[in-house]
Amino acid sequence: MKLIRFGEAGKEKPGILIGEKRFDVSSIVTDYNEVFFEENGLEKLKKALDSNPVLPEVDADVRLGSPVARPSKIICIGLNYVDHCVETNAPIPTEPIIFFKSTTSLCGPNDDLIIPKNSEKTDWEIELAFVVGKKASYVEESEALDYVAGYALLNDYSERAFQIERGGQWAKGKGCDTFAPLGPFLATQDEIADVNNIPMWLTVNGKKFQNSNTSNLVFKIPFLVHYLSQFMTLLPGDIISTGTPPGVGLGIKPDPIYIKAGDVIELGMDGLGNSKQIAVAYTK
Repeated sequence: MKLIRFGEAGKEKPGILIGEKRFDVSSIVTDYNEVFFEENGLEKLKKALDSNPVLPEVDADVRLGSPVARPSKIICIGLNYVDHCVETNAPIPTEPIIFFKSTTSLCGPNDDLIIPKNSEKTDWEIELAFVVGKKASYVEESEALDYVAGYALLNDYSERAFQIERGGQWAKGKGCDTFAPLGPFLATQDEIADVNNIPMWLTVNGKKFQNSNTSNLVFKIPFLVHYLSQFMTLLPGDIISTGTPPGVGLGIKPDPIYIKAGDVIELGMDGLGNSKQIAVAYTK
C-alpha cells in the first residue's frame, strides 16, 4: 500500500494512493499515527480494503501532508554515504552518527521551504527514510525488518552555519520549520523490490546536484534498527532518515552553494515518488 495524508496543514486526513488516484480512508482510519501502527493498523486497513468499500476520491490538486502524523521522534543518521564523507572532508564513521530533527520540522512533500531567520547557509539533502511499525527495544539485526512499516522520500534540510559554526550539536541546524518534508507517500515494504538498490536524485533550479543509489549506504536499515534500539526505544510511527549521498551544497568546490529565496528544489526516488519545494524567505 501507499499511504498518504491530505488536506489543510494541521487538519490532514488519511488516504491511500492507487495508481495515480487518491482515495479518502478516514471512514476506516483515524490517522496514520503511533496508535495506528501500534494497533496493527496496516493489516486492519488491508482487510478493510479487501472488502471493497466505496471510497471517496480525492482531487489531485488537494495538498498532501506528511504521510505520517507527528511522531514521537525523527532520528537521522549522519555521514552514511562514503562519498559524502569525502566531499565534506569527514572521516568515514565506524559507528552510525545519530542526531535528531525536531518534530515541528515535519511538513508536506510539496510545502514551501522557509529559509530560517538569519540563515546564510541553508542546504539540501535527499534521503531514504523509514517508519517504525512497532515498539522496538534491543532488536536483533536478523529480526529488524519486522519493525519497519515502510519507506518514504525525505529532504533533510540543514542550515550549515547553525549546524557547524554555532557550537554544540548538529540539531540546531536541522530542526527548523519545514526542514523535513516527507513523502509524497509512505510505501509499505511489499511495494519496494529492493530497498538497497533505489536510484535517487535531487535538482536545484533544474540542475542536478545529487544522483546516487541506496546501494551506497554504509549502514543498512536492519543494522540501523538494531543499533538505534540499543540506545532508545523506537515507537510506532517514529521516522528514521538514513543519510544523504554526495552533492550537497556544502560540498561543492571551490565555493559552496546555498539555497536562496525563489530557488526550486526537486527530488525523487524510484518507487517512492517525487517532491518539490520552493524556497521562501522567513516572515513573521
